[in-house]
Parts: sequence; structure tokens; C-alpha cells
Amino acid sequence: MFENLSQLALQQYWWVIVSLLGALFVFLTFVQGGQTLIYTIAKNESERTLLVNTLGRKWEFTFTTLVTFGGAFFASFPLFYSTSFGGAYWVWLAILFFFVIQAVSYEYRKKPANFLGAKTYEVFLILNGAFGTILIGTAVGTFFNGAMFSLNQMNQVSWETSYRGLEAVLTFHNVALGLSVFFLARILGALYFMNSVESDDIFARSQKQLIYNTIPFLVFFLYFLIWLILKEGYAYDPATGEVFMEKFKYLHNLLAMPLVLVILLVGVVGVLWGIGSSILKTVSNGIWFAGAGTVLTVFALFLIAGFNNTAFYPSNADLQSSLTIVKASSSHFTLTAMSYVSLFVPFVIAYIWWVWKAMNSKKISDEEMQEESHVY
Repeated sequence: MFENLSQLALQQYWWVIVSLLGALFVFLTFVQGGQTLIYTIAKNESERTLLVNTLGRKWEFTFTTLVTFGGAFFASFPLFYSTSFGGAYWVWLAILFFFVIQAVSYEYRKKPANFLGAKTYEVFLILNGAFGTILIGTAVGTFFNGAMFSLNQMNQVSWETSYRGLEAVLTFHNVALGLSVFFLARILGALYFMNSVESDDIFARSQKQLIYNTIPFLVFFLYFLIWLILKEGYAYDPATGEVFMEKFKYLHNLLAMPLVLVILLVGVVGVLWGIGSSILKTVSNGIWFAGAGTVLTVFALFLIAGFNNTAFYPSNADLQSSLTIVKASSSHFTLTAMSYVSLFVPFVIAYIWWVWKAMNSKKISDEEMQEESHVY
């Protein structure tokens, strides 16, 4: 089946899979967003324990999806992996550090003889929630704004700054995406608390946080989206592979791919509906509308970054070093073998959904924390 597909078809297939994994990861950052709210929404130790434990039941999903996203990118587009991770290693090491301290925090926060104290690990969770989301969003912003690398004829990477990827924060368009992800994660975290915690006080405070975080989210996201539509983009000639700048490139991508435009618009509406219904109607299921909207929106952004003859990882140091899905991909044999493995993905997703439903069959409560043998 897959072996009969062309190399380009396989490259496009795997860009769709990578895009979907990236979109699912952004949705799952509700864990990170919720962590930044544990001192804002919870007003005492028992409430903080409730919030940390409802997030603790899901943090591994986020971590595993991030690892799977990176693994799929490495296997399908190894030149991007070697270029970005081999050149911009400071930004990736920073991201790794903030996710490692998250794992340590959930493991040791309530351990007996914890000499650092629970508060130390709670601070680690907040740092992971803040810097983890902002740095990842900023790094993804380079898909649209470029990075400072060049490749030689052997595809060896040279990074043109000593900051090794951290210079991305000097481009405000990158930072705007990072802050959009940060505030979106906080919105999703608040919605998740409303859906999973049995407490009227926590529900009311989470609802209030929706208002506080929606305003900056809309400011930064609309800035990012409008500027993206208006800016020059990195196009390439499919016949020669030559990369060149094209005015309104990402607007052209949306118009050339109307299905992607529809996915983007439906996604944005889903996010706004989830937020609005939770604020105005005080419902507890807003996480599902906003979560589905997040997946669709991020999925569409990834598609316009890599499809329609677009360089998905542009170089600002040497334009012709920019990476495209054609230039960066694995061989036909590798993509074919991986494509058969990808057929198991729906079963994995179904298993995750089943586990999720089992864990959230009823809202977490103080009584459950007192009876539970394992508490984060």
C-alpha cells in the first residue's frame, strides 16, 4: 500500500502526522498551564493538593506526546532534527531542563523525608508551566521567521550566533507565539479544573482566571496571526529547490488550501466557544470545545508552514540552506516502513482516551485525597 506512494506523497503524509502530534501536544499543555495556576486558584494546602493531583494524572500524556513528536520528527525529517537539535541546542536543553524538573516534582512532592519541601517542587511545576510553554512556542515561531543556521554540501550545520537558538526571543513575532501558547495553556488549565475538580470555590476562581487570561491570549494570538498573514514568507521552486521570499506567502497558502483555512477558522471558533460558554453559561465541558479547537488551530498552522511549496525551517543566514519537507525527509524505504507502524496510532489514541475516561469518571475531591494511597 504505502510502497506504491510517491516520495512526495509519503513526505506529505508524515508532515500531517507530525503536525497532528504537535497539535495534540499543545492541547495537552493544559497540564503546564494548570501548574502556573496552583497558587492563584488554590488558597490552601488541601486545594493545592487537589489541583496538583488532578494534573498529576495527566502529566505523563504531555511528556509522552512531546517525546513522540520529537521521535516522529527525527525519523521522518532527520535533517531538521540534526540541524535544529545540533545547532540550536541551548534552547532545546532549556526546554528539556524545564520538563525534567516537572517529572521530578510530581515524583517527590509528597515523598516522606522530602528535604526540599513541597513548596520547592511546586515552584518547579510553575517554572515548567511558564518557561516550557513560552520556549516551545517561541521555537515553533522560527518555522515562520527563520533561524540563524547554514548547511554545507555535507549538510553539516553551522550556527551563526553563540546563543544557539536562544536568539529567537529577539524576534517579537516568535515571542508572541510563545506567549500565546502560555496564556492558552493557562486557559485550558482553568477549563480542566472546572471539569475535573469537585469544588465550587475552585470552579468560581477558575472561571475568573478564564477572563484574566483570555484577554492577553487574544492580543498575542491575533498579533501573531495577522502579522503572519501580512508578512513575507519562505517559498521554494519545486522544480529547482531554490528558496526565495514571497510576499503574503502564508496568506497565499491559506487561499491555495481552502480546507486548511476552514480547519483554522473552525479551530479558532472552537477555542472561543469553549471559553465563552464556560464564562457565560458556567458549564464544565468547555475544555472539550477549546481543546478540539486548539488541536485544529495548531494543526492548520503546521500545515501552512510546510505545505504549498513552503520552507518549514527557513535560514536567515543562508536562504538556500532552508529546509523543506522534500529536502529534510528520510528515504522512501524509511518513510514506507514508518507508515505501516503509523497504522497503530489510532489504537494508541483509543487506549489513551479509555484511560482518560477511567481516570475522570468522577471529579476529584478532598475525600478521595484522604483515602488515596498515592498522592502527588
